[in-house]
Amino acid sequence: MSELEGVYHACYRRLVTQLYAFTTDLTEAQDVVQEAFARAAARPGGFIGIDNPEAWLRTVAVNVVRRRWRRRKLLDLILLRERAVQRHVEAGPSPERTDLTEALDAIPRTYREVIVLHYYADLSVEEISAALGVPGGTVKSRLSRGRAALAQRLPGYSPSLPPSPPSSSAPSEVRHA
Repeated sequence: MSELEGVYHACYRRLVTQLYAFTTDLTEAQDVVQEAFARAAARPGGFIGIDNPEAWLRTVAVNVVRRRWRRRKLLDLILLRERAVQRHVEAGPSPERTDLTEALDAIPRTYREVIVLHYYADLSVEEISAALGVPGGTVKSRLSRGRAALAQRLPGYSPSLPPSPPSSSAPSEVRHA
């Protein structure tokens, strides 16, 4: 098995999950992760010189998504200039969409990027800063604002409180420090 195949088997699902949370579109997430792997396969040395292939693939995939979003925005702008504005009615959420996915989809893209990279990809502020090319303070600010935006959209969630542990049938002992 080649190094690329090994990385693919080890990271593909995790990367798709992270990019799905980032884009809220499973097909697009799969497509950008596959494009990242295609770019890795096209590199003359493969992953030679890359310390963390998964981080490299994630960065490539995030950059592909961002480029697509910029192109869509430009295309939408051009199309709106040339056509009369039409009202589009979006179908209601399907059963497989969760509250969190809907909330992530509703917050600004810059907040969604850092929240997904921090909580889904488990990256530190410094790693997110490097991946997105923004200062660490900007990442912290976007995380804070993103959590506040999610709190407005998710009933029972407070960004100042840690997430509740899963309930169990056995009573648990509460310890106070």
